[in-house]
Amino acid sequence: MAAEVRGNLDVENHGSVLVARIDGGPLGLFGNQIAEQLDALVDRADADPDIHAIVFTGTHPDRFVSHAEVRWLQEGGAKVPSVGRKGASALSRTAKGVTRTGGMKPLLGRTPLWPAVQLERLHRTFLKMNRSGVIFIAALNGSALGLGAEFSWANDLRVMADRDDIFIGQPEVLLGIMPGGGGTQRLTRLVGTHRSLVAILEGKPFTPAEALANGAVDDVVAPDQVLSRAIELGEHFGSRAKESRASIKRAVYFGGSMSLTDGLHVESTEFLTTALSTIGQELMLDYMANTEEAGELPFYLPGGYKEILESGTTRGVGKVDAVGAGDGK
Repeated sequence: MAAEVRGNLDVENHGSVLVARIDGGPLGLFGNQIAEQLDALVDRADADPDIHAIVFTGTHPDRFVSHAEVRWLQEGGAKVPSVGRKGASALSRTAKGVTRTGGMKPLLGRTPLWPAVQLERLHRTFLKMNRSGVIFIAALNGSALGLGAEFSWANDLRVMADRDDIFIGQPEVLLGIMPGGGGTQRLTRLVGTHRSLVAILEGKPFTPAEALANGAVDDVVAPDQVLSRAIELGEHFGSRAKESRASIKRAVYFGGSMSLTDGLHVESTEFLTTALSTIGQELMLDYMANTEEAGELPFYLPGGYKEILESGTTRGVGKVDAVGAGDGK
């Protein structure tokens, strides 16, 4: 099997926001080394109450992440005959079990199962991002195809450079395969079933304008503003309570794809988690005290809603010395 693609995440501190620069080498590839560092970074940020957001961007001048390395998957697959859908399902389930066990690379690193295990571990990392109270933002300084696009879909927000020569999408069908890093699932949830189906079937990527219009990215800005805009969004969304952010993300990402009955159960669970939390109790008591002091609900005070949105919390809004701060709602 070919040597694994070398790569690195260079992490910088920007207050409560971390900036992780993805260095996939001269071709901008996403390899196993980056995947392992990403998993460790997600765990670190999730456990640190002072980290509220992570912004990812590429070091390649024209690419966010090109795509995954193809050779390791091809060579692994070449060791066994075609297994069909039932066999592939069994292989995937086996990889899940191995991933839970961990520490199997010495035994499996040179077998066809190892690429499936690597893929399963990447799915696990992306799902941890979706469960986390940390806000993850892809600052797309350049193009992203295949796993590069799938990684961006796994983030909570996406900011893309306004350039005519960059694109984002899933070209796997043009290689005779299909997305394996979550593209068929996350892109579908972002842009809708039909748009996702047509884009993936054709293998044609979105331009920045198309990605914005379809909901595949959240903002398109001048190339020199991509990183600063992403950090700004990280600070804004990161100002909300971390426990609330985690519960909201779990309810939307996981409850939103269930039946209504099951989704409502997930929402009720997460609501009770936040309502009984220390920060939830503190802010609700503060809100009630400030309502009594001001004689009005803080959200309905002149300028109150604007102040709350900017600060990320209702704390203190409605106190006598805070009444009238800001303009409008």
